[in-house]
Amino acid sequence: MKENDYIIRLETKEDYKETENLVRESFWNVYRPGCSEHYVLHTLRNNSAFVKGLDFVMEKDGRLIGQNMFMKTVINADDGRTIDVLTMGPICIANDLKRKGFGKRLLDYSLEKAASLGFGAVLFEGNIDFYGKSGFDYARKFGIRYHDLPAGADDSFFLCKELIPGYLGGVTGVYQTPNGYYVDDSDVEAFDKNFPPKEKLKLPGQLF
Repeated sequence: MKENDYIIRLETKEDYKETENLVRESFWNVYRPGCSEHYVLHTLRNNSAFVKGLDFVMEKDGRLIGQNMFMKTVINADDGRTIDVLTMGPICIANDLKRKGFGKRLLDYSLEKAASLGFGAVLFEGNIDFYGKSGFDYARKFGIRYHDLPAGADDSFFLCKELIPGYLGGVTGVYQTPNGYYVDDSDVEAFDKNFPPKEKLKLPGQLF
């Protein structure tokens, strides 16, 4: 895809380090002091659930400015079925280009490609104020619950979008996060030594 002054294409091995640094810069001190998302991306590429055909980077003037990727996962339906779905991310845009529309363009393109490959739905953790603009809604409205979340707990972070209309019709059940997203802090620390030093800060609004 090429439009105006950017392109969206599949990530290559030659992009890996630059993409990981982009993710690191984007998530640093956002949800926790430092971040783990760059290491998560690094490990997920070798996971059997990783969808290589949905591993995108966004490029502008020869520089990587965004990325998004998808993983296969499932809903354990209440009627005993296993429903194949996707989850998404990390997804990011370079800090100096955020809130300029690039994120939505990358997201919408990624979702269109996922739909074209026949995937039925995407569920993940995100902010409805942004992702709602691309058709996501609260997963609870589809009858899907987040694993390990106590009844009555805030689930407003858990979002869903059907890529095939009606794909989740008649389905209720529990979404399972792929195990690859869970990483050990010591492994993150070791991996982070491959990047330029950055100060970890405890900031208001962080989740961890």
